[in-house]
Amino acid sequence: MIKKSTPKERRIILKHADDPNYSNKIDCYLKNGGYSVLKKAFKMKPEDIGEEILKSGVRGRGGAGFPAGMKWKFLDRKSGKPIYLICNADESEPGTFKDRQIMYKDPHQLIEGMMIAAYAIQAKQSFIYIRAEFFEGARILERAIEEAKEKNLCGDNILGSSFSCDLVVHRGAGAYICGEETGLIESLEGKRPNPRIKPPYFPAVLGLYQCPTIVNNVETLCNVKHILEMGGDEFAKIGKPNNTGTRIWCVSGHVKKPGYYEFECGALTLGEMIYDVCGGLLPGRSLKAVIPGGSSSKILRADERFTGKLKDGTEFDWGIDDIPLDFDGPASAGSMSGSGGIIIMDDTVDMVEAMANINAFYAHESCGQCTPCREGSLWMRKITKRMCSGHAREEDADLLLSVANQIEGRTICAFGEAASWPTQSFIAKFRDEFELKAKNDHSKPTLQLI
Repeated sequence: MIKKSTPKERRIILKHADDPNYSNKIDCYLKNGGYSVLKKAFKMKPEDIGEEILKSGVRGRGGAGFPAGMKWKFLDRKSGKPIYLICNADESEPGTFKDRQIMYKDPHQLIEGMMIAAYAIQAKQSFIYIRAEFFEGARILERAIEEAKEKNLCGDNILGSSFSCDLVVHRGAGAYICGEETGLIESLEGKRPNPRIKPPYFPAVLGLYQCPTIVNNVETLCNVKHILEMGGDEFAKIGKPNNTGTRIWCVSGHVKKPGYYEFECGALTLGEMIYDVCGGLLPGRSLKAVIPGGSSSKILRADERFTGKLKDGTEFDWGIDDIPLDFDGPASAGSMSGSGGIIIMDDTVDMVEAMANINAFYAHESCGQCTPCREGSLWMRKITKRMCSGHAREEDADLLLSVANQIEGRTICAFGEAASWPTQSFIAKFRDEFELKAKNDHSKPTLQLI
């Protein structure tokens, strides 16, 4: 049997990311054809740009995977209120680091994508909401915006037209919850970032300052430029149906070559990513589990099989190595692709300790607005911390599962699921390790946690 060769990267957004001769200055960007698509966009009708985005089938790259063109379609254009565009650059999902690479290395690609999007939806004010820890990224973006304004590519009367759009970098204060779009909007308004109840507060209708607002991820907005450059129909040919374009995957954990990789959606499997692209596991180690879409996605065991039917009716029977890397593959296996953060765990990992780390994170990051999440995340942290401090109990697995089940589906935003899904999946897949913890010597703490 001849094994098919592993597909090569197709770098569109990350084309210049690792080029030592490429800089994040505007002169370099212009030299490489930068802002030519913006000039093309300003010769088109705004609604025609929206149609190209819709035809492309591009799905949001922030985690939810909602079609970007459809989100734009939901925009309330009849209210008479100002329209706003927000770039969600908070990127705080553990295991995810793609957006940072774009902002640091090719900021003008994002600015061009945003100006095209702003023109398409007729937004006169736009924001880049960036997480607090990206000090250098904020500085780079602010400088890039000033460069663009100097060349009339952003700000007042862009390219000599009657369309103006100001672009502002807004730094957050380091809160995971600000990655949720309505929590982000609350923060941008200067308030505590408590996510809003939906409905009625869908941002496309009632967003920033109760005005129609589009919130898109960094990678999504960069795609806008490339969609318009090649046309929606041509972009839709990249990847596969319902999974168009390329996807940037961030691989971390126990592999020889962790990093960021851009492939056509569905072009390769999880096994090809781990063993061919990332060089496999560290010497002498074997695969134990994978978290395919950032810490909030459900964990998958290396030795389990996944069966069922895809959306097109095709039956599948996969091992973990066979899972296609697109939006639908991990979902069909009972997890999700999320923000594209693939975390690899080998046979040295203590799953209770790993779970304790995740629980500590979500307990710290809960906004506290919803009682099930506020109290539940804290109790899950307390239980797993106690387990790793040498005081595990036989009933802890069931107790953790009970708490997690009382969070899921009972909160205003998806943070409740983000906190409960890891616990539910860890216990479902590795219950034996949780029960074994109670039988071991209680005198020796295994992990120090906050």
